[in-house]
Amino acid sequence: MLNIDEYQSIHEMKSHFDYNIPYNTYPCTIPLDFDSVPMHWHEDVEFIYIKKGAGVIIIDGDECQVKAGDIAFLLPGRVHGIFQWADETMEYENIIFDSKMFSSTQDEFYDKFLLPFFENAVDIPVIFRPGITGYESIKRYLDANDNISSHREGAWGLAIKGNMYLLLFSLVTLYEDRIDSTKQKKIDRLKPVIKYVELNYGEQITVAEMAELAGFSESHFMRFFKEVFGVSFVTYLNDYRLSMAARMLLSTEETVLNISQQVGFENLSHFNRQFKRKYDKTPREYRR
Repeated sequence: MLNIDEYQSIHEMKSHFDYNIPYNTYPCTIPLDFDSVPMHWHEDVEFIYIKKGAGVIIIDGDECQVKAGDIAFLLPGRVHGIFQWADETMEYENIIFDSKMFSSTQDEFYDKFLLPFFENAVDIPVIFRPGITGYESIKRYLDANDNISSHREGAWGLAIKGNMYLLLFSLVTLYEDRIDSTKQKKIDRLKPVIKYVELNYGEQITVAEMAELAGFSESHFMRFFKEVFGVSFVTYLNDYRLSMAARMLLSTEETVLNISQQVGFENLSHFNRQFKRKYDKTPREYRR
């Protein structure tokens, strides 16, 4: 089972790769491994490859329903989260790699073709499914890497890297139009807030502090956050804390009181009410 601290803190300064190749795959199941992956961002490139079932992926504030066979393509800096849809179970592979594995000094092909992709400057789908241009190439090379990763024999890392070059070659050939960066610039203003919540959700966090971090007045920040992500900042913060509490209830033997305090709720009754509203169960019932 994937360590959720690694999943949630990909942007921290620690390696998520082994064998000196910056490419790794984590199999996950929602809600069996965890109920959701709250909104976060990181500098690595990520594919979310749906293997069974269905779910919801929110990318830069846009909600996307996904099902078996679909592949989300998340470039560095995309704010995203993964959630259960209705009562569905969703099995997926979380495939993460460092774009720097393709760069080298004086590489004009990287600078001209790949760097615009990794800098989110190209208009490319975030969800690939049958019928969308490029889907078959992505699926073919990810499936090939799945098979290679399961054996890891000989110079397997060369094959992984070669397949990723072919995958990216296919995409840069198919998608060349530059993107309107207006929305991305708005999201960039809020990335420090998203990262701060991810790393400090257990501490007291005020709207005033987050507004200052984003460079807004409080009223402007509240309007701007809801415009970009579709929910208020307070709702987002509480939902993030409740998601962390749900994981702790299942993975630790801490008391409900201690867990509520560790995720940032100062009042146990308020925590219990909010938890039941989100999960339709009390924390004790959820733990059973």
